[in-house]
Amino acid sequence: MALPTLFIGHGSPMNAIEENSARRSWQSIAEQIPRPKSVLCISAHWETKGLCVTNSSTPETIHDFSGFPQALFDLQYPAPGNPTLACRISTLLDPEPVRLDDSRGLDHGAWSILMAMYPNANIPTVQLSLDMTKSPEIHYDLAKRLAPLRDEGVLVIGSGNIVHNLGVFLTHGHINFNWAKRFNEAAKRCIASKNHRELIKFEQLDSEAKLSVPTLEHFLPVLYPLALQRSEEFVSFFGDAEPKSFFMTSFIIGAAYKIKPKG
Repeated sequence: MALPTLFIGHGSPMNAIEENSARRSWQSIAEQIPRPKSVLCISAHWETKGLCVTNSSTPETIHDFSGFPQALFDLQYPAPGNPTLACRISTLLDPEPVRLDDSRGLDHGAWSILMAMYPNANIPTVQLSLDMTKSPEIHYDLAKRLAPLRDEGVLVIGSGNIVHNLGVFLTHGHINFNWAKRFNEAAKRCIASKNHRELIKFEQLDSEAKLSVPTLEHFLPVLYPLALQRSEEFVSFFGDAEPKSFFMTSFIIGAAYKIKPKG
């Protein structure tokens, strides 16, 4: 049976150390799905020109943020890499050139969620970058080429946020925004109905869509698990969804899984 595929709204790096409902939902998901042989994460926090994939056998823990407590910077997630998987990804994406990056580690879009899901850090993990020179349509079509990985024991995770306007959150974090709630619900309807092409054209979902997706890096990871969805599979949403300027909405895709996380 193919492994499910996930999108996780990762939110703040603080979710790596805080005991909250988001972290509990990630833990619960990991308990309810088969243990993967490896993880492939497409994170909002690795933007490149051209595609890259981590190729280190011992990827470092990247603390790619500032202004947070020292306890967060002290965290290490020493999961092994998987150069064999990196080469496999490169082959699947051919003829699109993919650079094997021997020095890149795991950013917080990957390790902050994996620390909750697999705290022993013993599952080989690889990251694929977001080539920001490519359109959402091309990202979706590239992601389709990764479909065989689900049958090879690889858990593919997109890590970002459907709605992510950090600038507004930093200045008006306590305010509930109707435009954010409206876009999040429109996106969820597209996902639930398998209307992927409409979601790819997200600017047309709402007249104020650009407030919810002011930049693409947190939105693009949504497209990777969707591109891997099979015709018989459904989506189950989980995680927090707050009507502010970013949402923690997450989902799992898989024919055998319809999960209501504990907690």
